[in-house]
Amino acid sequence: MLVKTYGSAVYGVEAITITVEVNVMKGAEYFIVGLPDSAIKESLQRVESALKTNGYGMPRTKLVINLAPAGLRKSGSAFDLAIALGILAASRQLDETETLKDYVFMGELNLDGSIQPVRGALPIAITSRREGFKGLIVPKQNSREAAIVDSLPVYGVEHINEVIEFIRTGSSLKPVQVNTHEEFLNAQHNFDFDFSDVKGQESIKRALEIAAAGGHNVILVGPPGAGKTMLAKRLPTILPPLTLQEALETTKIHSVAGKLPVNATLIARRPFRAPHHTISDAALVGGGSNPQPGEISLSHNGVLFLDELPEFKRNVLEVMRQPMEERRVTISRATTTIDFPSSFQLISSMNPCQCGFYNHPTRACSCLPGAVQKYLNKISGPLLDRIDMHVEVTPVTFTELARLKSGESSASIRERVIRARAIQNQRFAPHPGIYCNAQMNSRLLKEVCVIDAAGNNMLKTAIDKLNLSARAYDRIVKLSRTIADLAASESIEPEHLAEAITYRSLDRENWGG
Repeated sequence: MLVKTYGSAVYGVEAITITVEVNVMKGAEYFIVGLPDSAIKESLQRVESALKTNGYGMPRTKLVINLAPAGLRKSGSAFDLAIALGILAASRQLDETETLKDYVFMGELNLDGSIQPVRGALPIAITSRREGFKGLIVPKQNSREAAIVDSLPVYGVEHINEVIEFIRTGSSLKPVQVNTHEEFLNAQHNFDFDFSDVKGQESIKRALEIAAAGGHNVILVGPPGAGKTMLAKRLPTILPPLTLQEALETTKIHSVAGKLPVNATLIARRPFRAPHHTISDAALVGGGSNPQPGEISLSHNGVLFLDELPEFKRNVLEVMRQPMEERRVTISRATTTIDFPSSFQLISSMNPCQCGFYNHPTRACSCLPGAVQKYLNKISGPLLDRIDMHVEVTPVTFTELARLKSGESSASIRERVIRARAIQNQRFAPHPGIYCNAQMNSRLLKEVCVIDAAGNNMLKTAIDKLNLSARAYDRIVKLSRTIADLAASESIEPEHLAEAITYRSLDRENWGG
């Protein structure tokens, strides 16, 4: 008897419905076809144990299971539940075959029939709704995540017996109810860190406010213990809140990567990812035989923090260059090409030299002549060109720490950032795909950032006297536009340019002696 059930496979951040065809025929062998991987081939052993443990049997005849479309490679253990139900129906141990066609079934089976969570429940739910299924049955741990999709009943189950009873009676399970909007709003500003914890460093806070307002990439340069990591971790607290659409995009990526917490719904706060400097290029940008999102995609709509930037392998840093420009990473394999979004804000930190104390106010640098420039040269020019702001961080003395009070809160800084972003949203409304000043191309730069004669003279003087490189020009203009937006100024004034020039220290030819 031929029976069809339905599962779903995730490719990139989208899901494709898979038809699980089960046929019991004369013979004595079991086959799974349709480009399954080893985990799917092993599912027959898990399914057989789960069925026998719960009083059902495997057919002692030829069993053919096809995962259609057969030309797409399938991977993982999430098809166990759909395969088990197909076997029961094909061997006439479950008569409600018409009901099976109305639902998508996802879940990994333990040997006792209990069900383990799967990856990608959110994109699976979106596809199931689009294709008109009456409902989605997933492991209980994934049910709240899938239930944020409106107009699709989602049922969370813990054991295969619950699913069988539901198919037979239709009344043993209730759809999971999630108030997505309420949960999203409640979790948006629930941060573990706040800028009020930081004493002093007012100039660095100002720089990070500008970075947040314009979406600019930043590198913090300073000695050990100056507070670079502490400041970087607080950048997400002053970024504009995620929109519901951004939250859905971010949640899909984390769902596919298996990074969502148990019983989670939406990711309501901008992600902050801080990979160790020993990370591989595939782990950073994504990849693998079954391509998975990397750290730059997991930080989509959020912040990617690279601590001690020169310690990362050069080839690892270089693979970021194209995704930083295109805000998307493409992973190509022989049979498929997958796109992962990667619109992130980069914040990085580094010591000024190998010993860490070049330009330190109280400690002497022990590096040999030329070693400072050699250390800086570990970061390539093309990558440094994509970092808009170079901010020097100096340590706060004990006397200052004891004297200073708590700083301004993240909430008040965030209000100014949101106002500046609102100006940019209005400015770039006719230009889809551009949301902040840092994303401006050369054509838009000429249209939006008009500089008067006094400003041009200031730029010329700065480039000549400070030995700034030619590539610094566009970055300075973009930064000055953001500074003007924070001041609610329609035009870029000389004082805005002057402040922007101070954030290009690594472009100076005399940096590092």
